[in-house]
Amino acid sequence: MNSQEERYTRFGLTQDMLATPEIVRNFDVTRMASTAAAIRQVGRLLLTGEGSSRIFPAKSAMRQAAEQGWPIALRTEAGRQAQETQLKDWAVFALSNSGRTAEVIGLFQRLAEEGHQHRYSLTAFADSKLESLANQGYVLTCGPEGAVAATKSVVEQALFYRALLEQAAGVNDLAGRLDQLADQMHEALTRALPADIIDQVAKAGTIYWAGRNDGVAEELTLKTNEITRKPADYLEGTYAVHGIEEVMNADDVVLWVDPYPDSESKFAEVLGKGVGMTIIAIADRETQFPTIRIPSAGDLAPFVQMCAGWNVLVEVGLRLDIDLDKPQRARKVGNEFAG
Repeated sequence: MNSQEERYTRFGLTQDMLATPEIVRNFDVTRMASTAAAIRQVGRLLLTGEGSSRIFPAKSAMRQAAEQGWPIALRTEAGRQAQETQLKDWAVFALSNSGRTAEVIGLFQRLAEEGHQHRYSLTAFADSKLESLANQGYVLTCGPEGAVAATKSVVEQALFYRALLEQAAGVNDLAGRLDQLADQMHEALTRALPADIIDQVAKAGTIYWAGRNDGVAEELTLKTNEITRKPADYLEGTYAVHGIEEVMNADDVVLWVDPYPDSESKFAEVLGKGVGMTIIAIADRETQFPTIRIPSAGDLAPFVQMCAGWNVLVEVGLRLDIDLDKPQRARKVGNEFAG
């Protein structure tokens, strides 16, 4: 993705993506301090939302908390399923860009009626319906997005959760790392990608994304549908070699985010040799596959990986001559609350 060329910058989608590093650089890691203190007291937090407002924000935060052993019980459920669970002793945090997502509004209405006192929200706009139902509401700083596909908002949501959970766990690590992270994200977004890799992905029948259950590959699967208009599927961990190869085809592609080194040979055997399909890695090291290299960001790597995936999808969309801003059926607000 080139920030100086009109064929990129004429799209709201790419403008949103390219704006993301500066949103990260200027992020205020302290503004959720009072809510973090309340969540520390409760000790349990449900992270809810729909689609892009849940996948990467919730799962990346949960992975980090689990790796660090932070003393907070965490769960994530979509808004509708969360309505079927007992949340009396849980704090609940809902994300919705529009603040009008029906499923999370339904959940918060039920909780409010029950007298639940730990309802928190993060939206892109102030004075939304969801915020009116929260005990404490926050608003994103990234501003409106210029495309249907959510991008910069997803990253700010994930960064908000990361800061929230750090503070709830008594950790203050993030602030001193934002400048470097922003630089690494910009590098991943703007790095020139090999034409043969983009051609291979553009010609694929189905684009598969493999990787950890941290929201990165799963969110990029959704973005593949919205940006390239191609069928896509998310294969968690090493699921790609546990049966789905039966229905894969030689013209399919697997984009593998941060491969497990000791699983590379099995992927090559089952998918490369057995199916005849192309495997492409996104990693901060060389792999035995064609590899899109990204800077090494340690436990903040998911943010850099996301940017690298966006870069791939934009290049593929342009190769296919697609209007990146306007999917034919997808909407900015999925299931909008009416009432």
